[in-house]
Amino acid sequence: MDAKRELTSVDLAALVAELGRYEGAKVDKVYLYDDDLLRFRMRDFDRGRVELLIEVGDVKRAHVADPDNVADAPGRPPNFAMMLRNRLSGADFAGVEQYEFDRILRFEFERDDENTTVVAELFGQGNVAVLDETGEVVRSLETVRLKSRTVAPGSQYGFPDSRIDPLTVGYDAFVRQMEDSDTDVVRTLATQLNFGGLYGEEICSRAGVAKDLDIADAGEAEYEALYDAIGRMADRLRDGDFDPRVYLEDDRVVDVTPLPLEERAELSAEGFDSFNAALDDYFYRLERDPEEETTGTERPDFEAEIAKQQRIIEQQEGAIEGFDEQAAAERERAEALYAHYDLVDEVISTVRAAREESVPWDEIEETLAEGAERGIPAAEAVTDVDPAEGEVTVDLDGVVVPVDPAMGVEKNADRRYTEAKRVEEKKEGALAAIENTREELAAVERRREEWEADDGDDDDDADGDDEDRDVDWRSMSSVPIKQPEHWYEEFRWFHTSDDFLVIGGRNADENEALVKKYMDGNDRFFHAQAHGGPVTILKATGPSEKGREVDFPDASLQEAAQFAVAYSSVWKDGRFAGDAYMVDPDQVSKTPESGEYIEKGGFVIRGDRTYFRDVSASVAVGIQCEPETRVIGGPPTAVEPRAETTLRLEPGKFAQNDAAKRCYRRLKERFADESFVRKVASPDRVQEFLPPGGSDIVEE
Repeated sequence: MDAKRELTSVDLAALVAELGRYEGAKVDKVYLYDDDLLRFRMRDFDRGRVELLIEVGDVKRAHVADPDNVADAPGRPPNFAMMLRNRLSGADFAGVEQYEFDRILRFEFERDDENTTVVAELFGQGNVAVLDETGEVVRSLETVRLKSRTVAPGSQYGFPDSRIDPLTVGYDAFVRQMEDSDTDVVRTLATQLNFGGLYGEEICSRAGVAKDLDIADAGEAEYEALYDAIGRMADRLRDGDFDPRVYLEDDRVVDVTPLPLEERAELSAEGFDSFNAALDDYFYRLERDPEEETTGTERPDFEAEIAKQQRIIEQQEGAIEGFDEQAAAERERAEALYAHYDLVDEVISTVRAAREESVPWDEIEETLAEGAERGIPAAEAVTDVDPAEGEVTVDLDGVVVPVDPAMGVEKNADRRYTEAKRVEEKKEGALAAIENTREELAAVERRREEWEADDGDDDDDADGDDEDRDVDWRSMSSVPIKQPEHWYEEFRWFHTSDDFLVIGGRNADENEALVKKYMDGNDRFFHAQAHGGPVTILKATGPSEKGREVDFPDASLQEAAQFAVAYSSVWKDGRFAGDAYMVDPDQVSKTPESGEYIEKGGFVIRGDRTYFRDVSASVAVGIQCEPETRVIGGPPTAVEPRAETTLRLEPGKFAQNDAAKRCYRRLKERFADESFVRKVASPDRVQEFLPPGGSDIVEE
């Protein structure tokens, strides 16, 4: 049996009943792991430290975790986490509710200056949206633009279409919903009543109704039994009358439920005092359960990846169709304004004159309603008055148009044309995105063809010598992780193509530490010929090694210079090349000339300098699999030979954290073992190797 990786609507209904006990806890900090796991660290007067986890990736869950089960905080927080910290630090957790009977949770946080809602979408691709007090999206992990809903910064959050809540539906409505189906009972409960497969089967078992009974053959007795079984389950969920279970198969956790299930009776089970504790134990063990042993040559699930890309394309096509309709509607509104110019002008003039006389909006609305009763065409055309937006809505022969009375007819029409143009520009961006997705789909299909072609050659190679065969890390279903810690990882670093270590500072404190603690007499000191750059040290030996003179190869010197340029203000300024210089350690001093001042992280350089002119500001990031598994980054000539796969970057438009996410997604697509990439090359870890400022991935 496949292990459960997503919570059901029933699970969420039970979870919400228990999370209420944490209301009033204060938020200390928020962390983001791997672009899909949020951790809210809170303090509760009675319970002490509270760790709320929300995950929306391959695993979709929400629960409070035992602090011992929480991973150490990741590196520097990305912008999404910083935004949440700014909005939620010191805020009170005010509660959580399930949206209808959907797999959506709304977490409410209150603070004196502002309230915030965090919406967790635990279905489909998964998402987290942060809303202000008006319901407008401040930021979201993923942007969604579909015909049916939008989740994007600056827009009102769009919930999915309403679905029936089987826990509260009346009997007559329940019967109508069942009878509208054209399939069997269990499928109807699973889809039309939104229970999902497992709980659809469970309700049939509890009601004593055959799962495969065709709806056409179901009668009053069956419906009453099913409705009664649902009611009993709903009562227990409402009352918090839980008896949670974690189910195991072959000593592996495979499911967690708030109530014992007849459908899981054949499995061994462990009981818990609360459903939240059961969830925490289950997902903690799920992450650590040993996976089935693999040879590293199992066929990747190309079909699942292809289906995923096809779903994305379908969503993008729907968004494009929506843009077409939206742009056409805006143009139709503009043309309707001109077609009814005199009538609209009369409406605008009337409302504007009233507002200039400080007439309240409610009186204006009453006056227009009275005018409509008297048959005045301009008043009859007004269908709504919106004081908050300062607009009136007019119906022009079936075309409904919001109008701003502060502007004339021409400007109102021009605003509609401008909006149509803006939507069409969004469509162009969506068309470019869909082309990228189609390319990714084609790449997966090519990899499948290559795999199948290679698989056909296996028999020919069976008797050959495997010792010299390269390991195909990217096709392995389970890549072993070998990631020892090194002293230099607190800084920026890379190894040159000649295997010399280069380290650089990220800030003034690290620049000071590098010169004072880690620079030895045989090293070389590099710096960009620009203000605002890292101290860069080309190491001759390690900290514990005996000092020795080294004749550094030209390639290593060039790479160290490129590192100094790429991570300096040259990149942040959007320049593609810059100059750097090199000196010996004894030329670097913290002692200024008389009357001068040296700021923290700065140094005085005395004597001749060796210059490196017009050095390219280009870096590569990639994943190394041997002899260690980790993200590496730096000059392309040094990184690319060491990595299994790489991406090149240059100064560009995407902020550092956004560029890191893009790199992570590209890298994840290149490995069959996506969990390996999440563990060694999360967006936070990739970001550590990206220069400060905007970046673009150089297309290969």
